[in-house]
Order: sequence, then C-alpha cells, then structure tokens
Amino acid sequence: MLDAALLHELGTVPELTTFATVDELTAEFERLAARHPEACTLERVGRSRLGEQLQCLTVGDGGAHAIVFAMPHPHEPVGGLTTIHLATRLCEEADLRERLGLTWHVLPCVDPDGTRLNEGWLHGPFTRTNYARHFYRPAPDEQVDWTFPFSYKRAYFDGVLPETVALMRLIDRTRPVFLCSLHNGEVGGVYYYLSRPEPRLYPLLQDIPAQLGLPLDIGEPEQPHIEMLSTSIFRTTSPRSAYDFAERAGLEPLHYGSGESSAGYAGRYGTLTLISEVPYWTNPCIGDASPSGNRYADALREQAKELQDLADRLSDTLRAVQPDLVSNSPFLRATRTFAVDGLARVREMDYRADLPDADRRATVAEAHSLQDTTHCFRLRYAGMLLRALDGELAVGNGTPTIRAQRAALVEAYDTWCYEAEESDVSEPIPIRKLVATQYGALLGAAEHAMAAAWPAPVGRIACA
Repeated sequence: MLDAALLHELGTVPELTTFATVDELTAEFERLAARHPEACTLERVGRSRLGEQLQCLTVGDGGAHAIVFAMPHPHEPVGGLTTIHLATRLCEEADLRERLGLTWHVLPCVDPDGTRLNEGWLHGPFTRTNYARHFYRPAPDEQVDWTFPFSYKRAYFDGVLPETVALMRLIDRTRPVFLCSLHNGEVGGVYYYLSRPEPRLYPLLQDIPAQLGLPLDIGEPEQPHIEMLSTSIFRTTSPRSAYDFAERAGLEPLHYGSGESSAGYAGRYGTLTLISEVPYWTNPCIGDASPSGNRYADALREQAKELQDLADRLSDTLRAVQPDLVSNSPFLRATRTFAVDGLARVREMDYRADLPDADRRATVAEAHSLQDTTHCFRLRYAGMLLRALDGELAVGNGTPTIRAQRAALVEAYDTWCYEAEESDVSEPIPIRKLVATQYGALLGAAEHAMAAAWPAPVGRIACA
C-alpha cells in the first residue's frame, strides 16, 4: 500500500501532451539551474559522438548519491519528461530533498544524437505507424547503456562510447547507492528490472501502476534467459546470462549483446539499479493470464516463421543495394545488425518451442505479446531501412537498383503498417500516467536503497 507522501508525489505530475526534444530538455534544465542556484548546479559531464554536450543537474547535499538518466535508447522519451519533473520537484521542495537524504545527479538525455533521429514523432500523432516511420534504435554496439566494458569466456568488448565514458566517470566519482535508467516499451503493461532481489520493494513497484490505472505486463519477457523475481519484476539482464543461455541452446554465444550495462558496471559499488519499463499503448490482452486457443510451442514457431521472413526481406534488400550505397548512415548500421539479430531470434524461438514446458496452452497475454513483437519488429526495422534508402535518394544517389528496392520495400511496409493497425485494439496511454509511474517507482526505490545503505531512520515517502 502506498503511503500519503508518495501518493501526493504521484499527484504532482501535470497533464502532458507531447514528449520533449533534445533542445527542449536542454532549455528546461538550464532554466531550472538559473532559477534555483541555491539548490542545484548544472555541469557538462561529457560529449556525444557528434559533439553535443551531456548535461547533468546535481541537486541536494546528502551523504549518499543517486544517478537518474533518460534516453538510454533514443526512442524512449518518457524518461526525459520524468527527469524534468524529478529535477523540478527536488529543486523546489527542500522537504523532499531532506526526506530522501540523497545528492541527486540527473541526466535528461544520454544519447542526444540518437534522440534527434526520433524527433519526427515526439509531438504526435501517437499512432503505431507515425512512430515507426520516424523510428530509430541504434545497433547494439552503439547503445549508450550497453557499451560498458565486458569480458566473459570468449566474449570481450571494449568499444566504449564517449557517452558511456561520461556515465562511467559519474558512477566512479559518486559511487551511487541508487541508479535508475528510464526505459519505455511499446504496446503492453508496466514492468521493472532490479539489479538484485529486494522482496520488500516488489509490492510498492506493483502498486504504483495499479494506483494510476495501468496494467502490469505478464506477457513474454524480453529475453528467455531473464530471471523473474516477482510478477512483472525481473533481475537486470546480463551479457553473462545471455552467453550461458546461448551455450545451453547450442547457439553462437558471441552473437548475444555487445558490452555490459550500467547496472552491471555500478554493481561493483553495491548500487541498487532500477530500470522502469512503461508502454506507450496498452491492450486488454496484456494482463490476461487465461489460456488462449493456441499452444505455446505453436505460437513460438509462428513468430519464428514471421521473423524469418522479415530477416530475409531486410537481408535481401541490403544485399541488393550494397554495391550502390554511398553512405554508412546510422539507419544502415542498425538495420544490418538487426537483420542478423532476427535470424538469431528465429533459432532461439525454434529451440524454445522444442522444450517440454512449451507443450501447453499459451496465455492470452503471451499469445498477444508474441504476435505484437512481429508487428513491432516489422515496423521498426523495415522503417529504418526505408529511412536509409531515403537518405541515399536525398543526396542524389537514386540508382535504378536503390529506387527499385525502395519501391518494393514500401509496398511490403505499407501492408505491414495496415496489418498492425487493423489487428490492434491498443489505446495510447496518457503521458502523465507514464511519467508518474516512473517518478513514483524511482522515489520509492531510491528511499529503499538509502535505507539499506544508511540504516538510520530516513523520512518515509514510500510504503505504509
């Protein structure tokens, strides 16, 4: 049960109608620093690969530290608004700072370069197709939150990005008791990751969405090797567990992942990490644990077949246009990677379908999430490939092959967009509820982490 103080904080989140661009986030943090010099300082902690400043607002003077950052993936902008609200409340409310007892380091956007490539949809309309047509997600080795140093068995990664270096330095300097990475899903319910089991925290995390009228997500986990701690709460994924799962499945383990995550890196300091995943759209199937009409193994095999078709389409298009390309755009780099990832996921689905525990009825939530993943991947990755080909045309490289391949992909893509919209009864979630979920979860988890690190009484804002 949530106590009055946390309920009050949930109620402070205003109505919101759009997401914030990089420039809007930057301007808001600069305004906060100018209005509240007694409470906060704004500093540059690094630069992006394209030279953009990475800003960090430090608020409070507690003896322990917390780090909160947004846009770990650049198509996940809810967290940007969450950091604005968190920073505003901390700057304006001395009582809140005192109750939490922390020094806060808040970064509104750790991947400004990638976020700018998503800005075409941030002000709406918030439909699946408008989102997909302006979508960008980096290749794994270009994702800020997954390019920390990593070495395990035959796997080794040291391609640390400048943005990741900035986070590493901040983590090393502050040794935080709490770290929060703000993520989004697409269609589904709310779920979380924690870097370690914290049973006393689970009810709070589960109660916050319920308080706001949002479902928990009980469909498919993002990856099959992820450990479930409680309903809709998982242990943070690790490249080690991905590697070991691939070995057991007879798959190539070096395919999985790129580097370590911020959660893995901060673990050396005993940091509790929370990752909050909130969706843009919700669907009545998301919380339905009743059996569907399909066997789970059949649902897995059907997804494998559809993802095989997608991977073939992406690979064939890339192979055809490769001799004519004059750029190596982020869209091309990402599409090349995800075409290969799709084939690995196909092998993974087939492996899972053959396991004994797949011989059962799929729940309605599982069947829906498997089918929606197919729609999601088609719209995401074919959309990025179209943006890559449009970039070639924009610089005057309209060879017959590029134009022909683009036309064929447009025809398939329009069909996939139509199928996704027609089969989907999902509704967009009010942005205020998404921000309030992330805001409440990070406050509650931060207080929990602080109490564990500093057992002396701290003002309660979380659980009654």
